[in-house]
Amino acid sequence: MRITLINPNTSRAMTAKIAAAAREVAGPDVEIVAVCPENGPAAIESHYDEAHAAVAVAELIRADSDAGGSDGYVIACFGDPGLDAARELVEVPVVGIAEAAMHVAVLSGRSFGIVTTLSRTLGRAWDLLHRYGFERACVAAYGTGIGVLDLEDATGAALDEIAGWCERVVREDQADVVVLGCAGMADLCRRLTDRVGVPVVDGVAAAVGLVAAMARMRVGTSKRDEYAPPPRLG
Repeated sequence: MRITLINPNTSRAMTAKIAAAAREVAGPDVEIVAVCPENGPAAIESHYDEAHAAVAVAELIRADSDAGGSDGYVIACFGDPGLDAARELVEVPVVGIAEAAMHVAVLSGRSFGIVTTLSRTLGRAWDLLHRYGFERACVAAYGTGIGVLDLEDATGAALDEIAGWCERVVREDQADVVVLGCAGMADLCRRLTDRVGVPVVDGVAAAVGLVAAMARMRVGTSKRDEYAPPPRLG
């Protein structure tokens, strides 16, 4: 099985880190191919950045599909940019990490909180919570003030800051589960779980697991109506 993981920003260091986290949870029969665009924003931290990212996601998936395709795709950005367009392009599963993390969180506990990067991204997180139907399960969402590229080596003070917000979600908001709101936090999941004492969900791992399971179940993307190929490409 081949799963292509798309990092919509141009950071190759972050792409490699996300790929390593994905490979830790993928089975031995799963090949993880991680890609990122050549051009575009180095970090997805605004609606403007996300607009660029959505185009990059669609272009990368179309190029991969034209070259033979994969058994599934993961969009490794918590805004799930380009998700709907990507699903129009292929019949195999396409999963965004925010959607995947929220699904896994409600399977692990009754409530969850989100800890992400900059506070300006919280509006998008709440939009997705409402879209996916998890607004009642999410008890809080916080921005740490840590930029995406600062997560390329999130140790020391950065790790302590993120852990502090995770502890707040559990202590003050009574969350059963913590969802990490950035693909760049993927390698922190186990350390944060140990420190916080509740399950901490990384969307990259969650999405890889869900895509692999869907591919094995032969459950792909419905082509009945909305996700049929775009008319000019069909």
